[in-house]
Amino acid sequence: MTRKEAIRNMHQVLIKRRDALRKALAGDLSLLKELSAQASGDVVDAALDSVQDEISSQLAEVESRELARIEVALERMREGQYGICDGCGTNIPLARLNALPYATLCIKCQREAEREGSSGSNNVDWSRLLDVHGGDNDVSINDLELDVS
Repeated sequence: MTRKEAIRNMHQVLIKRRDALRKALAGDLSLLKELSAQASGDVVDAALDSVQDEISSQLAEVESRELARIEVALERMREGQYGICDGCGTNIPLARLNALPYATLCIKCQREAEREGSSGSNNVDWSRLLDVHGGDNDVSINDLELDVS
């Protein structure tokens, strides 16, 4: 199979995945509307509903991001730029595109981008988190609100 044929096949895969994600997201939104319209019976039911809403919301967010990436890949196909690395301009290997159809970087450029992204987080200015203009600087773990999800 030639690269052109493989990209045509990938187009069909992306279209099917896009349509499935759109359908799933439409279902998630209607489910959330139904849940919010129902009155909860007690505190436990309300808590369970809240947890389910949060899980559904997070799944919808992940699906939305994937949908956006698929839309970009389809646009790149229309422009003739699909499968070309945004970093170095070389062809992204078909094996990578099969594994991650909306990849915009070759493996080498992706690794470099991840290295740059992770090294930037090591230069955090933690002093901004303290109230250096006076006040009570004693903070206990009980004063912090942590999201452990």
